[in-house]
Amino acid sequence: MRRITFIFIFVCCALALVAQDVIKVNFKGSKPTISDLAWAYLSDYVYDEDDDDCLDEVRSSVKNAWALYRKGAPLNEGEKLNVDNKNGYAIYEFRSEYESVEDLCQVEMCYWNESDGKHKLFAYNVKCFTNGNYSPGQFDGLLFYRYNNATKKMTYYEMPGFTASLRTEDGAYITYSLPRTGKDIIVTLWYDNGTKKQKILKWNGRRFNR
Repeated sequence: MRRITFIFIFVCCALALVAQDVIKVNFKGSKPTISDLAWAYLSDYVYDEDDDDCLDEVRSSVKNAWALYRKGAPLNEGEKLNVDNKNGYAIYEFRSEYESVEDLCQVEMCYWNESDGKHKLFAYNVKCFTNGNYSPGQFDGLLFYRYNNATKKMTYYEMPGFTASLRTEDGAYITYSLPRTGKDIIVTLWYDNGTKKQKILKWNGRRFNR
């Protein structure tokens, strides 16, 4: 997967890759699972080379892997997909090695039940690493959709406190880790000198407190 470090190019592609503002979620039973929300988001993406400016290689790969998972078929070499419906969390990983270089791309998806009892917040998060260190990918970043229980649709949502930029004012790269257990997001700041810092964003039932 192509690597790129120029943040302005990332931002342009990130904005272009929100396929639709509103996505219909199909499911069986009384409420959707992470499988239903994730598949709705992934299947909404269809690459049209005559219309799209950027081929979202990551989302396309996750979509293909999820389609195989739904069929009970084995994934491609280097791919892993763990779907935890009980905890409302899923993670896709693609790992490749060449000589002494190991690249890893992780895609996390999860949701939170909002305190009003009428909505869920769905998150899609991409981050890439080389030999264990953060290596910004072209499609890295975190985005949110808000699911409405009444309409059974989820709408792209600009969560307060989050921006498209993956760098802080002092130059650190930002990655997010979504919760498989608990409700809080872990933020990691990666500095050019090799150090890193972490902080926790706590979920309050509607948004995250910094």
